[in-house]
Amino acid sequence: MPCDLLDIDALRAALARVRAALGDAAVLVNNAANDQRHVLSEVTPEEFDFTIGVNFRHVFFAAQAVVPQMQARGGGSIINMSSIAWLRGPPALPVYAGAKAAIVGFTNSLARLVGPDRIRVNAIAPGMVITERQRRLWFQDEAKIAEGRARQAIPDAVTPDDIANMALFLASDDSQRITRQCFQVDAGL
Repeated sequence: MPCDLLDIDALRAALARVRAALGDAAVLVNNAANDQRHVLSEVTPEEFDFTIGVNFRHVFFAAQAVVPQMQARGGGSIINMSSIAWLRGPPALPVYAGAKAAIVGFTNSLARLVGPDRIRVNAIAPGMVITERQRRLWFQDEAKIAEGRARQAIPDAVTPDDIANMALFLASDDSQRITRQCFQVDAGL
């Protein structure tokens, strides 16, 4: 269901439409983000607010909207996409890395808050996943990709499927006792 995630009223309305069509949410995957590079000294307040909004703010408000639904169901799973950027500290991503660290803090706090309702809350921190957008904007040079993979314990590409498989596991009943965790899917970077 398309909506502008920076418009919290639109987000709430979209989630309400999904609920009307499908019933109470059992799983929420907060997966929208934008890893636009920026220079610390050049970030304007508007760019800062946009980066926090598109990478963290909607995560909070989407969870706020679905927690009552999951409470009514007797449980659920919230999966928040973070990034290894908050751990690695890439110089070109100070605001993005801060937003992704905020997601982990929020995940930990929310997991404690809603755990008694049998709602699991976890985060996934993907490593270097070379999507079409990544290749177009920052990784046109195969040598740069190879250099990144050389720092991994497992030298193979981390793919979108690797991230999706972790999300599917966390959404399933197989993870029913796993909460308040941040899983790095980064081939040991």
